Amino acid sequence: MAKEAANLFEAAGLADRAPRPLADRLRPKTLDEVIGQDHLLGDGLLGRMVRAGRLTSVIFWGPPGTGKTTVARLLAETTDLHFEQLSAIQSGVADLRKVFDAAKAKREAGRGTLLFIDEIHRFNRSQQDAFLPHMEDGTIVLVGATTENPSFELNSALLSRASVLTFRRLDDEALEALIQRAEAHEGRKLPLDPDARKTLISMADGDGRGLINLVEDVFLSVPAGTKTLVDRASLARLVQRRAPLYDKGQDGHYNLISALHKSVRGSDPDAALYWLARMFAGGEDPLYIARRLVRMAVEDIGMADPAALLQANAAKDAYDFLGSPEGELALAQATVYLATAPKSNAAYMAFRASARVAKESGSLLPPKHILNAPTKLMDQEGYGHGYAYDHNEAEGFSGQDYFPDGMERQHFYAPTGRGYEAEVKARLERWAEIRANKAR
Repeated sequence: MAKEAANLFEAAGLADRAPRPLADRLRPKTLDEVIGQDHLLGDGLLGRMVRAGRLTSVIFWGPPGTGKTTVARLLAETTDLHFEQLSAIQSGVADLRKVFDAAKAKREAGRGTLLFIDEIHRFNRSQQDAFLPHMEDGTIVLVGATTENPSFELNSALLSRASVLTFRRLDDEALEALIQRAEAHEGRKLPLDPDARKTLISMADGDGRGLINLVEDVFLSVPAGTKTLVDRASLARLVQRRAPLYDKGQDGHYNLISALHKSVRGSDPDAALYWLARMFAGGEDPLYIARRLVRMAVEDIGMADPAALLQANAAKDAYDFLGSPEGELALAQATVYLATAPKSNAAYMAFRASARVAKESGSLLPPKHILNAPTKLMDQEGYGHGYAYDHNEAEGFSGQDYFPDGMERQHFYAPTGRGYEAEVKARLERWAEIRANKAR
């Protein structure tokens, strides 16, 4: 009865006069009005599906406020499918069964169903499996939306039956177009000076819905007819700055630490400091960052500058001692040190190679001449016989073989000519020459 009453109100046009947020009023009514996803629409896969009049199941992957829900609804309207929406946060198996049963009835009546699942990654593996038979027999066209990497969050059976489409973060040009659309709807220009307008776009952080909400806050705060434009400083008092888009436990966490690591490896201290600051702004645990800096020191710098490991550990200790925010400067200093240090992964690659050979060679014993003989029996067996004490040799180097008997000499460590490792390389080359001379 309540639903029938609601429909009567809609038919009378009363719902149109009810208060609605600006973001809802500006929601695109056709796919052509969707902003920022031209790679999917038009000549993209979704555009081709619409022109063919046939949709297949898809997973929309992208950040909030990029139009995933809107596009799903418009796809249903364009292809004359019944649109059904569920949130994985609020729904369970019982809700899915009801939707599947209703979809079967509609199919028997000649109409298909587009089932849109928001935050689909929240469903567990068994719940995800529940979709499979209904996708295969055509009962539903599934459109799942997720902000998390589908490769990690969705099971392979589901992914094999759906195409993953990436929704892009809205760039500044797309966000500017949204502002202009809001201005046309409101019938007045946004009362911001150029600098404040750019700042508002930056605050949105690629989120179209978030931007429209900020625009609405400005319109509500500044009466129509006001001639003085709001500057950047005043804007901060009108709207509350949104927290950076960064989830410490999910993709944002891994994406930013990857960006920091790659910037350090690429010897770009400016980019490294930017990503470090982004992680601090997002509330990342500074000790997690410190651990990763230590990893960078041993993986990407290594023997080219052995002091890098000392610097990274010292920064961790300084943060432990000072806490936040003072301790963050120590991590920033270590980041700059690592980014500007000479780079070498020779020790890292040598260890990986030695680990592989050790695994493949089994339990070969060390050669007897480098083993101690604490008992008479071991001495009789030849333990320690022929061992050359390196400190008694010329140049402090004996050139003996320390690999297992029967194993050819292995070469794992290939030092570069960068930083301190250039000295190490020269030393190893001299020792190789001595070893070769003694073998003659």
